[in-house]
Amino acid sequence: MQIIAENLTNVAHVIQLAVAPVFLLTGIGAILSVLTGRLGRLVDRFRVLSETDETLPVKRSRELAILSVRATWVHWAITLCTASALFVSLVIGALFVGAVVNVNPSRIVSILFIVAMTSLIIGLGCFLREISLSVHIFDLNKESA
Repeated sequence: MQIIAENLTNVAHVIQLAVAPVFLLTGIGAILSVLTGRLGRLVDRFRVLSETDETLPVKRSRELAILSVRATWVHWAITLCTASALFVSLVIGALFVGAVVNVNPSRIVSILFIVAMTSLIIGLGCFLREISLSVHIFDLNKESA
C-alpha cells in the first residue's frame, strides 16, 4: 500500500510539473490558428489576383510578389511554431517517462524546453515580418489612386 501511495504522489507531482507546458501548448495552438487564418487569406487573395484581368498589371504583379513573400514568412512561422509545440509535447512526455522509469529527466527537459522556446521566438519573429510586409499592400493602393 505504501508503494502505491508513493507512485500516486510521484504521478501527481509530474502532472503538476506538466500543467505549465500544457498551457503553453494552448497558447501555441491559438497562435497557429491565427497563422493558418492569415495563410488562408493570402492564398485566397493570390487566387483572386491570378484569375482577374486587372487594368493595372504592374500593381497586380507587385502585389502578387508581396503576397508570395508574405506566404513564405507565414509558412516559416507555422513550421517553427508547430516545431515548438512538438518540443513542448516532448517535454511533457519526458517528464512522464522520467517518472515511470525513475530517471531524472531534468537535462533533456531543459534542452527540449530551450529548443521549444527558441523555435517559438523565431516563429513569432517570422510572424512579425509577415505583418510588416502586409502594410506594404496599403502603399500599393495609394500609388494606384
